[in-house]
Amino acid sequence: MSKLLVTGRKKLGGETYVQGAKNSALPVLAATILTKGENVIYNCPDLSDIEASARILRYLGCKVSRSGSTVLVNCDTIDKYDIPDELMRKTRSSIIFLGAILARTGRAKMSFPGGCEIGLRPIDMHLKALREMGADIREKHGYLDCTAPKGLKGNKISLSFPSVGATEDIMIAACLADGTTTITNAAREPEICDLADFLNKCGAKIYGAGEGVVVIEGVKSLSPTSHSIIPDRIVCATLMACAAVTGSKIILDGVICSHLASVIPVFEDAGCKIRCCNGTLEFTAPEKLKAMKTVRTMPYPGFPTDAQAPLLAVSCIADGTTVFVENIFENRYRHTGELIRMGANIKTVGKVAVVEGVKSLYGAPVEATDLRGAAALVVAGLSAESQTEISGVRYLERGYENLELTLSALGADIKKI
Repeated sequence: MSKLLVTGRKKLGGETYVQGAKNSALPVLAATILTKGENVIYNCPDLSDIEASARILRYLGCKVSRSGSTVLVNCDTIDKYDIPDELMRKTRSSIIFLGAILARTGRAKMSFPGGCEIGLRPIDMHLKALREMGADIREKHGYLDCTAPKGLKGNKISLSFPSVGATEDIMIAACLADGTTTITNAAREPEICDLADFLNKCGAKIYGAGEGVVVIEGVKSLSPTSHSIIPDRIVCATLMACAAVTGSKIILDGVICSHLASVIPVFEDAGCKIRCCNGTLEFTAPEKLKAMKTVRTMPYPGFPTDAQAPLLAVSCIADGTTVFVENIFENRYRHTGELIRMGANIKTVGKVAVVEGVKSLYGAPVEATDLRGAAALVVAGLSAESQTEISGVRYLERGYENLELTLSALGADIKKI
């Protein structure tokens, strides 16, 4: 089992490129199932979650290869419709394959997905939507057995919550459905737009991605294409958090500034100066951070739930009290117990966390229990006195590509053992 050793109080400096977005690459890889021929996916991060999706594609009969940040996927030879339990359990995003396999083969069989235990991420919206599109879905012995003997049919689908996963699953399934599908209360995240851009390049007819209503006109077939994954806004926010707690100035390249519109003001409340122009973000932290008052996680364009943990770690050493309200997942403060071991002053009640800033954190052995919580411990370790030993690195590797190397190149004292 790998661990990270972080010696804090080191200034960061320099320039680095932000990796491709995990939450964009995963649905794009699943969507390649709809095409025949070779797709070329650029800027695809090298992560354990991405490898888990590649293993699913290979099991289904697809050919997947990687060269640097470029991934080639050819689904001409797909010859299965099921996904074994051990592959489904590797990542929570594996449910995104349901609509793609069902649309391509007319049948799909898989168990429920695994991944981080950050709270319920129910798939009932996925199943309800696919049933409304004509799928027959039976749940037996922990497996979903789905068939669409007459093919999927376009329909009007209203989501009870703007779920990113459900919106993506429906979009993918609707591309080859008979007729028009309209999704109301659709998720508006940038990753939704990136998936739509990929599918439209393949010949799909998707309108309104990034808005509350998305319309998909079904087509008979899709062709392969080349596509570059958007930069990861959560990785960008995490690197900003690392610079904030170390009082540093860094430059991040390959950034889409509009994707950070809800994150930048929170850092500015803390006293940080941010200049974002032409894909480059210059971040300068003050000598002493100020409290960020109240941070509420919301669906996009609100503050992202995935950025809550790294920003909470920043607030631990800010001057004053910061209140976090987690409105997306009910079990997303698991990292606070480990931060308290490092000297943080945090009180949580339900979906609210109250953080009273302390003068400094101190190194301690801590354990990550989920992806973003792991990132929060790295942020905290960079600011702490002495050395922090972080276990549970496998969670971090689900969403951050060689984070220890990126931070080392910027001047951090961090290494994986």
